[in-house]
Amino acid sequence: MVKSWHSKLTSSLFVLPYFICFAAFLLFPILYGVYISLHNFELLSPDHDFVGLKHYITIFTPGTYLNSLFFNGLWNTIQFVIYSVPLLIVVGLALAMLIQHLPSKIRGMFRTFYFLPYALSASVMSVIWLMIFDTNSGFLNSLLMKLNIPAIPWLTDQPWAWVSLITTTLWWTIGFNMIIFINALNQVPEDFYEAASLDGANAWDKFIHITLPSIKPVMLFVMITSTIASFNVFAQPFLLTRGGPGDSTKVLLINVLDQAFIRKEIGSASAMAILMALLIMIISVVQFKLTYGNKGEES
Repeated sequence: MVKSWHSKLTSSLFVLPYFICFAAFLLFPILYGVYISLHNFELLSPDHDFVGLKHYITIFTPGTYLNSLFFNGLWNTIQFVIYSVPLLIVVGLALAMLIQHLPSKIRGMFRTFYFLPYALSASVMSVIWLMIFDTNSGFLNSLLMKLNIPAIPWLTDQPWAWVSLITTTLWWTIGFNMIIFINALNQVPEDFYEAASLDGANAWDKFIHITLPSIKPVMLFVMITSTIASFNVFAQPFLLTRGGPGDSTKVLLINVLDQAFIRKEIGSASAMAILMALLIMIISVVQFKLTYGNKGEES
């Protein structure tokens, strides 16, 4: 009995540092954010009157300013998710498979080459791509003009603004997905491919019937993490397009920032952020259910 008590205490002590960080940097901010969203919490006012669900009701009331701000930002965010997530998965997997077929002597060099951008900060990434996409003096338009091709308004007109943001995002973050997929591909037994070759399977058959089923859990992980990251997009449109042209790339987090620190209405901004978090959780659960929902029935 004493030994069991000591064992549980020892295990708890190992978990304690993580629990403290979890409570301080995740649990408390979430709970405090919910608290703020239920109050008329203005940044410059010492009075924080309790308003209950007023901010949430206003957000879902058609014709109100908060309704327009929230759903316009949400639609722009959803567009970014739709454009970016499939590419982040497909290109990441394609790069991983390409690197796996390279000679072992240069494989590490290419892994490092593709992963390096992921280590850059948002500001550095933005400076690099502003130099490339700038309409007047950017590298791409300078090259196009030398070829007698009209300059393209990469950051100031649609659909080029979305093309620029998606390209930047792929370059900046694809290395993470690539490394995850490389590790998953390394876990697929070579015996499966050898047996398939003996049965006359071609490369496409091996990919569909061996590779994809074998890396399905990792594919789900990459899909969910990419979706969450894309829903939380902020740096790319904020630093490259400033939400333009017009408000066409003004994603939800930019609107939350404006509401909180420009209009100084923290309560309604927190309500918008909480709703966004709930939406991300729902989408993640749906993705999981669609991927593994029928697993129990099949077994």
